[in-house]
Amino acid sequence: MIELLATYKQRILSDVSLTQLFPFPVVICFRSSHQNCCGRPLDVEKTHARMVTTLHIGRFRAVEVSLVCRKCRRRYRSEELSRLVPPGANFGFDVLVYIGQALFLRHRNEEEVAAELEERNIQISPSEVSLLGRKFIVYLALAHQRCTDPIRQAMSLRGGYICHIDATCEGRDPMLMSSLDSLSKIVLGNVKLPSEDERQIIPFLQRLKSNFGVPLALVHDMGRGILKAVAQVFPEALDFICHFHFLRDIGKDFLGESYDLIRQRLREHKITSKLRYRAKEFRNQIDPNAAVIDGLTAGIKDQPLPDSCLQGLPVVNAYSLIIWALAGKTEGEGYGFPFDRPHLTFVKRLSLLHNCLDQLKEVRLKEQCQDNTPYLKILADLKAIIRDSSLWRAVEQTEKSVAIFERLRKAMRIASPSGCCGLNDTGDDDIRTIEHRVKVFRAWLTARHDYPQDYKAQKMIAQIDKYWKKLFADPIVVQTPSGQLKIQPQRTNNLLEQFFRNFKRGYRRRTGNGSSSRMFRTMLAETPLVKNLQNSEYLSILLKGRKSLEDVFAEIEIATVREEFQKTQLNPERIPKKIKQLVAIPDYPAKVVAMIAKAAA
Repeated sequence: MIELLATYKQRILSDVSLTQLFPFPVVICFRSSHQNCCGRPLDVEKTHARMVTTLHIGRFRAVEVSLVCRKCRRRYRSEELSRLVPPGANFGFDVLVYIGQALFLRHRNEEEVAAELEERNIQISPSEVSLLGRKFIVYLALAHQRCTDPIRQAMSLRGGYICHIDATCEGRDPMLMSSLDSLSKIVLGNVKLPSEDERQIIPFLQRLKSNFGVPLALVHDMGRGILKAVAQVFPEALDFICHFHFLRDIGKDFLGESYDLIRQRLREHKITSKLRYRAKEFRNQIDPNAAVIDGLTAGIKDQPLPDSCLQGLPVVNAYSLIIWALAGKTEGEGYGFPFDRPHLTFVKRLSLLHNCLDQLKEVRLKEQCQDNTPYLKILADLKAIIRDSSLWRAVEQTEKSVAIFERLRKAMRIASPSGCCGLNDTGDDDIRTIEHRVKVFRAWLTARHDYPQDYKAQKMIAQIDKYWKKLFADPIVVQTPSGQLKIQPQRTNNLLEQFFRNFKRGYRRRTGNGSSSRMFRTMLAETPLVKNLQNSEYLSILLKGRKSLEDVFAEIEIATVREEFQKTQLNPERIPKKIKQLVAIPDYPAKVVAMIAKAAA
């Protein structure tokens, strides 16, 4: 009956739902295929009816006949209905999976998913879509737990796994920590933590160890919590530091003091707002269709400058030079500080701007001094910042430190200024060559005459020495069923960095919200497992011969699903509803005091 209705709807009812064709919902009866138990026929225990909606049939009335064995009291329910819809639910597994994939893989919001389903004659509200999306994550997390052994076996065929660990957060919201195998690209586990403390991280790592065994190696950043937790849970495993994080942290320490002073002095002078105000003033004096802009373009290209554009040229010059100076604040390769130093670029452009204007103010195109008034206005804005000796000492010190840092950056061949990968740079290079270059850099820096007095350089060398073994690893030799294999751990944690960036980008697509704060507060910890559904190897392990994800979910006990879903409702970050009602009472603090005084009396 089910197959017949599904085929009928697919072939004939392309634009007509069953509810449109029939005045009342179609009624379909279900009962167990078992007829006997304990050597005797089964008896009817009860008949239960409910409205059910699936993608391939639509909305129908399911009448289920439950059978029972009077001797052993075992109950038998319809296997066919259990494959279509969870017990007690109104929407089928196919609707559940469709919603989960639409929300978390195609990044559609609840309203868009409800509209898509309506086109398929499925009536559902956005709030129900949100609820089923959370249930999808619960089902997926349980299915993931059930296939940890097959995943472990698949990874052992490669010789093991290399565990990348990283955490991300938004402000003071809970942290999302994830682990990923860089060889199979499978997300192994996730957890939400209040802080990156080793006491919080250790239980997470212990679960990984219990499920997947000891990894060949671990790759992570230099956070103290992760370092201590890894040392305690995986003392026998190789432990490596991400080169990008290492170089970034060293650069922040090495450049931070003088660079922070540059930012502080720029804020004190409020030079950005002054220049923006001046640019707006000049912009209002420029006619976009005037020939003066074309004249400026021609002059820059070394072509003859028309006399007709001389009158308005100082204003256009002043405006364009301000825009050029402000553009320095967005300079960079997308790596962030200390690789990108936009404030240093900006302040150097201010110096060049001042020198340029100092020359321009003496040139009178029409022999009238008032023509150069725009230049004089900008010079007046720059006067205080040019005379700030502490700022320019900080600039000089920062440039000296930048020269040393860039030399180490070149030696480590990571986050290259000439690279085109930005934050996706994996730093693919021979590890032994990199180690040799860093040795050369170390010898050069320690041999400098000012090294004994340079505490920042000494701190840099101390950091390099401390983490040397965690930075430069020989290839790992493992035995696999196909023979001996050499595995070189990746130098960076960019796999997880990219993973988090894509995850946040998908959330922004769904909500239009640039901040991920609400996501980290409300999301289920295991939500990142949806990325595994785009991994063909993982999907084959998860399905294990089954036709679809719906069949996998149908095999999970509903009691387990309900228990896990109930746990997700106990969100420690969420204010209990009754507490919200209490604090909304007028004069609540006074009532608390009165209550306690009365109780004490």
